[in-house]
Amino acid sequence: MDVVFLIGRILFAAIFIGSSVAHLTDRGAMAGYAESRGVKPGQPAVWVTGGQILLGGLSVLLGVWMDVGAILLALFTLSAALLMHAFWRDKDPVTRQQEMTQFMKDISLTGASLILLFLVWELGDATPLTITDPLFDVD
Repeated sequence: MDVVFLIGRILFAAIFIGSSVAHLTDRGAMAGYAESRGVKPGQPAVWVTGGQILLGGLSVLLGVWMDVGAILLALFTLSAALLMHAFWRDKDPVTRQQEMTQFMKDISLTGASLILLFLVWELGDATPLTITDPLFDVD
């Protein structure tokens, strides 16, 4: 069963690592989109979030302080949902639907991050196939 947990971590981390590459290599377009959604200044926000999801994704993938990685990813996805994909502000029906889809994806990923955080804290040093134990001891 350990391998199932590892495969799940790999698949979960892939979206964040891939997105971090886009954040860090296409900063201009990402910053422009962020600013169009009301996040100013866009360039620093893209740098910070790109680093945040890269660190969080690698933490989960490699099993290094996975609790910290899960927290970083949960904070990113929740803030992205609320700030970047606030579909209720859009008047155009097509844009509204696209942003609602992204909002729901981010809310779902927030939930998955919190489930991962729970599992890591619950299992502690028995978390399978990890390099380190959780950073925080919540017993």
